[in-house]
Amino acid sequence: MKIIVICTGNTCRSQIAEGLLKAKYPNFDIYSAGTKPEKIVNPFAVKAMAEEGYDISTQYPKLVSDFIEEPFDYVLTVCDSANELCPVFPNGKNRLHNAFVDPSRSSYDSEDHALEVYRDTVKQISNWIDRLNFI
Repeated sequence: MKIIVICTGNTCRSQIAEGLLKAKYPNFDIYSAGTKPEKIVNPFAVKAMAEEGYDISTQYPKLVSDFIEEPFDYVLTVCDSANELCPVFPNGKNRLHNAFVDPSRSSYDSEDHALEVYRDTVKQISNWIDRLNFI
């Protein structure tokens, strides 16, 4: 099974989903990419995932067009922007969408508050992935 997760910056939501999917389905080929990838994975995403036992510290943002020719069993979009900009993924057999609020766009009172927002995003994406059940 081959899956790609797409969002805009490929710095938070899609990276979280990639890490969760890799942990849940270690024998699958899992990737993430962005329509406008940032330079690094958001440090709060890395920290929130680490607290849950997932290491995404070696993951990095990638451009979705680098994967456009590859076949995928599932193409997952995790933000409305990516869903609108990538309405068709030519070699994707199945497409699933769920719009999660971008935690990097939130206003934070403190670093602790920021981390709380990212923890909530990890939980939301994890619950969605658990309901997908690819097997």
